[in-house]
Amino acid sequence: MEQTSRTDSATAQLMEQILYEVKRVVVGQDRFLERVMVAILAQGHLLVEGVPGLAKTLTVKTLAHTMRGLFKRIQFTPDLVPADLVGTRMYNQRTGEFTTSLGPVFANLLLADEINRAPAKVQSALLEVMQERQVTIAGETHKVPSPFLVMATQNPIETEGTYPLPEAQVDRFMMKVLVDYPTDEEEFVIVQRVTGPAVEVSSVASTEQLAALQHECRQVYVDPSLVQYAVKLVSATRTPERHGLKDMGKYITYGASPRATINLTEGARALAMLRGRSYALPEDMMDLVPDVLRHRVVLSYEALSEGLTADGIVAKIMAKIPPPAKPLEHEKLVA
Repeated sequence: MEQTSRTDSATAQLMEQILYEVKRVVVGQDRFLERVMVAILAQGHLLVEGVPGLAKTLTVKTLAHTMRGLFKRIQFTPDLVPADLVGTRMYNQRTGEFTTSLGPVFANLLLADEINRAPAKVQSALLEVMQERQVTIAGETHKVPSPFLVMATQNPIETEGTYPLPEAQVDRFMMKVLVDYPTDEEEFVIVQRVTGPAVEVSSVASTEQLAALQHECRQVYVDPSLVQYAVKLVSATRTPERHGLKDMGKYITYGASPRATINLTEGARALAMLRGRSYALPEDMMDLVPDVLRHRVVLSYEALSEGLTADGIVAKIMAKIPPPAKPLEHEKLVA
């Protein structure tokens, strides 16, 4: 028991150091940063929607530096081809042999900037890497480094010349996070930091330590009642009438897939670990429900015509389906 508590303390201290270093550079955006950490621990990927200039790139770049990880950024444009992402075979005239040139997806933290600006075949190439964590070039398989996180961004204010991600491909993202403008106080601090002396970020962890944290995250206890709660929430997006939401069916064309249930469970684990617990509570899962479901619920034309949003639908589902009482099993585990 002493050994377990010592391990928990060391884990909490390491994550606290990582967050401290990032927050020395990034002002505010606590919720966004928390979601990035959840995605890393749960080995998921993030889709981020926000206007330019909200420190999305800076957050991921700083995080990579604190963990001594390899950071790469790809600016998606309409003229990109899949080889620009994954790599290609090149002929060397001097030696008369083909060599493999690996693309920028071979990184620990990959920022796919404005993913909706590239055509479908390029988007598919990235999403394949996200799912399989490997690339096949000329019949040869190359695994991407571990840990591996893709953070794709979308700009909500410009739709001209964009290629929206198909629903089936969006489903591969663990969460869709909305990033908003900072408060006046935060913006004041941002200006002071940017115009003041540059802050040197220290590397406080290694990719090996991060891999160990991911393994440890899988040991966080999730009560069966909490998993059942996730199943009900996701099921209500597919067949709302079975859960007492008869009027909701006409607003939803397609509901969330089983990936959503898995992501809710894994996300609750990671958030519990970030909060210094070895067991998940209902509030851990409830905090993540909008982020996990908002991009998986496909609204009907009727819903769009009435001005409804996916977040509004998810909120109604959460209001109808009560969370379980705090599981008692964790009390036995810590006793």
